[in-house]
Amino acid sequence: MTMRKVLTTTLAALLLAGGCSSPGPEGGKDVLRVLAGSELADLAPILKEAREETGVSVELDYAGTLDGIDQVASGEGARDHDAIWFSSNRYLELHPNVEIGTATPVMSSPVVLGVRPEAARRLGWDASRPSWRQIAEAAARREFTYGMSDPASSNSGFSALVGVAIALNGGSDLDPSGIEAISGDLRRFFSAQLLTAGSSGWLSESFVRNGAEVDGLVNYESVLKSLNASGKLAEPLTLVYPSDGVATADYPLTLLGTASRESREKYGELTAYLLRPEVQQRISALTHRRPVAADAGGDGPSDLRELPFPGALETVDRLVAAFFDRLRRPSRTVYVLDVSGSMRGDRLDDLKAALVSLTGADEGFRRFHNREEVTLLPFSTKPQPARRFTVPDDEPRPALRQIRQVAEGLRAGGGTAIYDSLAQAYEATKRQVADDPDRFTSIVLMTDGENTQGLEYSGFEDRYRKGLAVPGVPVFPVLFGEAEEREMNDLASLTGGRAFDAREQSLETVFKEIRGYQ
Repeated sequence: MTMRKVLTTTLAALLLAGGCSSPGPEGGKDVLRVLAGSELADLAPILKEAREETGVSVELDYAGTLDGIDQVASGEGARDHDAIWFSSNRYLELHPNVEIGTATPVMSSPVVLGVRPEAARRLGWDASRPSWRQIAEAAARREFTYGMSDPASSNSGFSALVGVAIALNGGSDLDPSGIEAISGDLRRFFSAQLLTAGSSGWLSESFVRNGAEVDGLVNYESVLKSLNASGKLAEPLTLVYPSDGVATADYPLTLLGTASRESREKYGELTAYLLRPEVQQRISALTHRRPVAADAGGDGPSDLRELPFPGALETVDRLVAAFFDRLRRPSRTVYVLDVSGSMRGDRLDDLKAALVSLTGADEGFRRFHNREEVTLLPFSTKPQPARRFTVPDDEPRPALRQIRQVAEGLRAGGGTAIYDSLAQAYEATKRQVADDPDRFTSIVLMTDGENTQGLEYSGFEDRYRKGLAVPGVPVFPVLFGEAEEREMNDLASLTGGRAFDAREQSLETVFKEIRGYQ
């Protein structure tokens, strides 16, 4: 499904389902159910105080940007929520014929650069504000390297992509032909992106853990300030505010279009509380986001120019598609797939469906991308032969069809040799990275049970630390069935990855979520 189709469906669903709500754990009529970005978890103390003061209890159901849109678009999520609360409503405002309801900005945070002090001094950015074009030129020469979150998963990554494109277009709105005109500049800028992530928070964690060779981050000002305050860095990052403008998240708490009178009353009480100057100051101190109340104070430069946002859905469609298919460094993923005897039946069917879904033309930005390298390595009692594919940038369908055929042909049987198979994946990845280092590379491990054959976790860890590791190549284990949770979490921590849980949601959903980290 294209972003245009997703957004259009979403907006219609918002209007149709906006007034529905259901009691949360607190019960009663004073619960406001909100579909929200996961980054708003840090507001928990503020919302607890709001409940004590106003009697309105807020229940946040967390979702990523596109996942939240999909939930509302399907009608399932919208039936259970009174409001949405994401970092921006710009996606929704692109549709010219829809009014989404009352929106109240609660706080703000511009997307800026956090740069290691040595790099800021070397580039002269500690004493002046470079333009995005100057930043892009430094990136093209590899004088500045950085991490940025995935534009399809995280609003900070999306805002950075749009902001850089607009700035490189001279600060003017883009149209589809304009994207082609600046594609060379964008490609050079993104060639220096060495870290990616599915969320702003995980990007910061990855930077602390794996970012020794990276000069900085493109992220929310608030996330960068929180990272500086965490004590996890040897030196705080220098915050760089591009002279030609920024894209700012304004976190509008948005009532859905046909909300009930009771929901509107709760919404009014809550937003009035959140905009009190003393509460705004508390939000700023707790989250490092800027207050929106004029008399609430706040710090950071106040003369930032806000870059315009594209005025047409088609422009957004093409820009994000171009990012994945042509502009950014391509990705390489090895899927280590459990096909042991315990996978027979529904579990293997679910695994096949999850892989096949990534080959579909209608999966938008969650499908396998042009130029992407995909390896399928099934295992049971021992690793089976791996199949490696590269999706062409001109005609991807034949390669996608081949991946689909291999996935559909998987058969279950035998024991479970998790760590022998993972070790083989790392050996193969080591050769691939040596031959072609200019890719984001990761390993996805899917298993439904405990290791029963060959190398144990302790043996794998020992080999990993003694030379099996490939720098910058994380493992993303998927918790599924009776998989050993502690070992999978330890594996993710060891390799710099993150464990994903498919026990409470479909494997297909989890595989698409992982795409934001590849």
